[in-house]
Amino acid sequence: MAALTVAVALGLGGSMATAWASDEGPELQVPEQDLAQSLSCHGDLAGSPHAPVLLIPGTTLDPQEFSWNYARAFDAQHRPFCTVNLPGHGMGDIPTAAEYVVNAIRTMSEDAGRPIDVVGHSQGGMITRWALKFWPGTRPDVDDVIGLAPSNHGTLVADPVCLPGCAPAIAQQAADSQFVAALNDGGETYDAVDYTVAYTELDEVVFPNLPQPPVLPDAAPPPSSPLRDGGDNVANVSLQSICPAHPADHITTGTSDPVAYALVIDALDHDGPADPSRIDRAVCGQLLAPGVDPLTFPTDFAQLGVTVADQLATYPRVTAEPELPDYAS
Repeated sequence: MAALTVAVALGLGGSMATAWASDEGPELQVPEQDLAQSLSCHGDLAGSPHAPVLLIPGTTLDPQEFSWNYARAFDAQHRPFCTVNLPGHGMGDIPTAAEYVVNAIRTMSEDAGRPIDVVGHSQGGMITRWALKFWPGTRPDVDDVIGLAPSNHGTLVADPVCLPGCAPAIAQQAADSQFVAALNDGGETYDAVDYTVAYTELDEVVFPNLPQPPVLPDAAPPPSSPLRDGGDNVANVSLQSICPAHPADHITTGTSDPVAYALVIDALDHDGPADPSRIDRAVCGQLLAPGVDPLTFPTDFAQLGVTVADQLATYPRVTAEPELPDYAS
């Protein structure tokens, strides 16, 4: 578990944000009412034996992404959780969206009287790292950060998608973006936080996530999702390392995949990050994660696809990546 003392929690694994190390970070620019309305909580945050979990959806999506999977499973476990609704389905400026995450962390940990855990998909699995980096006061409030197919180092797919223009968040998640460079500059993790990255080698959105060849590894780019520093507090786990030939793609990894779900629960219920050796390999024979209704799954999953397609088609496009905020420049 993450240490609770501010002195330890502010200990850096290296960061360009050291100027903020003694305060709460830059003042939030999003109106308080908007921040408050974005957070929806379920269960007893203070009284449950389980630490509260913040669920953060991916780009093009909203909290409905979790309504037919993790929300159902957590309800059945009496595990308290909250969802945060990022503006514009997570398609807008990511540093602005990160303010919603900062507020969610602060609010939840204050209400719970203890650190919280964070589970996010895609952009949602990466954005907490921006919050922890530039708002150091949030670090004592977070125990685990669990990313499902997170875009920690961006994606090569963004470049062709953005040729005719794209949503700001997509441009910012390009592998060579200023945002990704700022996110990872000076260190990627903090010793007082535990990190679990669950990713699929078949990810068609956050690309590449293929293992580098053992011979001439520099001939291929490193996987995007795994974190590249830290020690025992970091676990980067390919789903295929647990279940060879596992067919999970980007969307299923964050919603219905039973192997990713097993890693999430393992991280939530143990000290430190997830440990693949604790995962029962019987999970490889399961089709859906707990909480997913096999009868409604086809409709639920199809609706997710409709939402993604609608956002990609209709969200206003930009021709250049938004400028970084002053605090990150």
